Amino acid sequence: MRGLAIRAFLFSLFLVTAAGLLASQEIVDRIAARVENDVILLSDIRLLSRYQKFLDGKSETDAQILDRLIDQWIVRTEADVSRFPHPSDAEIERGLERLRKSFPSAEQYEARRNESGLSEAEVRGIAASQLYLSNYLDSRFRPSVQVVPTEIEDFYQNALVPRAKARGEEPPSLDAARDAIQEALVQRGINEQAEKWLKESRARVHVENLLVGGSK
Repeated sequence: MRGLAIRAFLFSLFLVTAAGLLASQEIVDRIAARVENDVILLSDIRLLSRYQKFLDGKSETDAQILDRLIDQWIVRTEADVSRFPHPSDAEIERGLERLRKSFPSAEQYEARRNESGLSEAEVRGIAASQLYLSNYLDSRFRPSVQVVPTEIEDFYQNALVPRAKARGEEPPSLDAARDAIQEALVQRGINEQAEKWLKESRARVHVENLLVGGSK
């Protein structure tokens, strides 16, 4: 009987201690927005904010990041419904390698990642997600983007050449730069069409913004 009494006392002590710990913990997560039948959490905003700081040394406001996450939700939902293929491990690794090379050195990459509080797994997860979304938008809109030769020539004369001279560099020839300019203009066209589509899509999606207390 004494053993049972001791176990009962220890169990009651555990409950009191656990309740005290839970009561003293700050609630660090909540729903920032409802998008149709899904939710975006405050922790989702915080994660993307840390990723932006990792890349650029600064981040957008919570409201701006929430807008980005809503747009990502729309693209991801559309891609999932169409059964768009996710990037392979090899494709993700190539994307991560490009990301690492965007930093002056491997040491600076690691230092910035640590400063932002991101794990390597979180960086990989966000990079894979963004690759999935960008691949889908590219597949959806690239076929409808048309670039004519005069656009390439105008970009060369009015953008590439002045930019090179401003840096004190010799601009490449038009022929040497043609393919790169073509792709830049295609990407610009994809972005413009994607922005128009997202604006139209957001008008049809029910969003309850709990971050600022608004809904639309």
